[in-house]
Amino acid sequence: MAARWALSAGAAWARGLLSWARPERWLASGSLFPLSCIHTSTSLQKIGKIGKWEKKNRIVYPPQLPGEPRRPAEIYHCRREIKYSKDKMWYLAKLIKGMSIDQALAQLEFSDKKGAKVIKEVLLEAQEMAVRKHNVEFKSNLHIAESQTGRGRYVKRLRCHGKGMFGMMKISRCHYFVKLVEGPPPPPEPPKTGFDQAKEYVQQLRNRTLVHTL
Repeated sequence: MAARWALSAGAAWARGLLSWARPERWLASGSLFPLSCIHTSTSLQKIGKIGKWEKKNRIVYPPQLPGEPRRPAEIYHCRREIKYSKDKMWYLAKLIKGMSIDQALAQLEFSDKKGAKVIKEVLLEAQEMAVRKHNVEFKSNLHIAESQTGRGRYVKRLRCHGKGMFGMMKISRCHYFVKLVEGPPPPPEPPKTGFDQAKEYVQQLRNRTLVHTL
């Protein structure tokens, strides 16, 4: 009987000690460390995973000097794991590179390819993000500086045939990355002739460094 009374008394003392040690008891709302800065829960809210391409939107540039031309806004956006081939998407990505946003949307509107609809959705999302988050005044004053694709996950699956036979099929996925820059698109570069390309190749050979030689 005495042991049971001692056990219940010890449990009551422990509960009283825990209730006395609560943060809201010894940290008032007007103190130096408010309660909103302290996590008292066991599980914190999970933060969504952000890729390297989207992290470029968080770059903070130093203040510009007086008289310096205004730095144009840059918007990085992407869509991952698209159920489409990266090789087929590459043709559409290179088609709109260097165009204005309106011209690119018009080109994609009249394309009957599946990837054109996906790229158009990504461009509209990036355009809306530019106005809402990057303080772009006119949504038409944007051009596509970078447009590229990447390989996603490739999954193999079985395809059942007749008479107990089967085959392997590949489900390909890709990523699409786009960079919008504020302002009109730059003028196109003049086409290089074969002689110009040969001169650049010879210059690259002359600039190379050969190790372990005299």
